[in-house]
Amino acid sequence: MKVTRIFFAKCICCAFAASAGLFLFSSCVKANAAPANKISQQVQPPLSPEVEKLGRVLSGMSDRAKEAIPNGNPQEFLSDLHKVLEIEKTFRKDDVSLYYLIDKKHNIGADYVPKDLMPVKANDLWNVSRNDLSLRPEAYHALEDLSLAALQDGIKLLVSSTYRSYAYQERLFSRYVKEDGLELAERYSARPGTSQHQLGVAVDFGSITDDWGDTKMGKWVYQHAADYGWSLSFPQGYEDVTGYMWECWHFRYLGKEMCAFQKKWFGNIQQFMLEFIASWQSTPDF
Repeated sequence: MKVTRIFFAKCICCAFAASAGLFLFSSCVKANAAPANKISQQVQPPLSPEVEKLGRVLSGMSDRAKEAIPNGNPQEFLSDLHKVLEIEKTFRKDDVSLYYLIDKKHNIGADYVPKDLMPVKANDLWNVSRNDLSLRPEAYHALEDLSLAALQDGIKLLVSSTYRSYAYQERLFSRYVKEDGLELAERYSARPGTSQHQLGVAVDFGSITDDWGDTKMGKWVYQHAADYGWSLSFPQGYEDVTGYMWECWHFRYLGKEMCAFQKKWFGNIQQFMLEFIASWQSTPDF
């Protein structure tokens, strides 16, 4: 049986049907395997609680997110999901998760400051555009790995923006509103408390301009960032999803496994994956 980009919710001969579509078992029995007048008499196999939960979570996602998720075996999806959730258990317990969803609808308090911020100074691995940069330790060490790999290919990365406090983002957003008006400012700048930069895990590279992605540095980062756990946050053509215009320079550290999970199951769109993780964790098992 071949069905394009479908999702699961209810079991029908090992497939799950819902108004949003289906998520198909690879071993699905063809719908025409039995006479039509016999289908209603067949006893359907019960779904596992996790597969039922998966159907509920996916059915609540946006249509565009559903379109991004490919056909696949739900057990394979769940296996990959549990791998990244097990990794999350190893994160430090005195700070928010590296998977924390922050966007226009999900914020963090004005008092939040990442634990043990490490200064990001110019060194042999990277250049900086200013002297007051810092990152959460996990992101800092991942930046070291990324920068070392770039150097081995003859490229020295330029780090232009990292952690921003609530107060800093408040001043920045207010300035942009004065310059461009509220409607336009909200398309490219986060309100205070809703910026990934406040989490201390986001880096703006290079010139922070649209042409950076076409530079040698930009092309290298695009090709290799995920290998070191860095995910592009605001891809081109997804303003209706992320709430922000394309930012070719803005990458968030999530970890190698999460980047692989994002690429395999969510069309390589960070927002879809983080929304799914947040929904999964807030949805009761029964």
